[in-house]
Amino acid sequence: MPKLLPIVEFLEHGIKKPIWDCKMCGQCVLHSTGMTCPMTCPKTLRNGPCGGVREDGHCEVKPEMPCIWVKAYERKESLPLPQSWRNHYNDLRPPVDNQLKGTSSWLNLITKRDQQTPAGWCAEIPTDESVPTQ
Repeated sequence: MPKLLPIVEFLEHGIKKPIWDCKMCGQCVLHSTGMTCPMTCPKTLRNGPCGGVREDGHCEVKPEMPCIWVKAYERKESLPLPQSWRNHYNDLRPPVDNQLKGTSSWLNLITKRDQQTPAGWCAEIPTDESVPTQ
């Protein structure tokens, strides 16, 4: 498989970059974000828009740029995506493992490398029941 790595990475980037402006984070979530790469957000937010979305739907960091999450929602609603993909739009996504940046998300998915919890990270997403109340 090591000989295939550069070929697969080249193919993946060659396909995904021109179509979806892929940033090769190694943990692709296009299917759950209306085929919009959340890594194109200036803040690289993977779980929805920040509090600074302007009234016109543009980004607070780059005012000339439409908010990636507004775009993701509009695409989720308008593109002929499978319902199972639409259902994942509101899922809570773990933070990006920057160790995977520049690697193939296709290979990481197959090898389950994208599902491994990096050292020092909480292995489970806390639920309402596990968060202490005051």
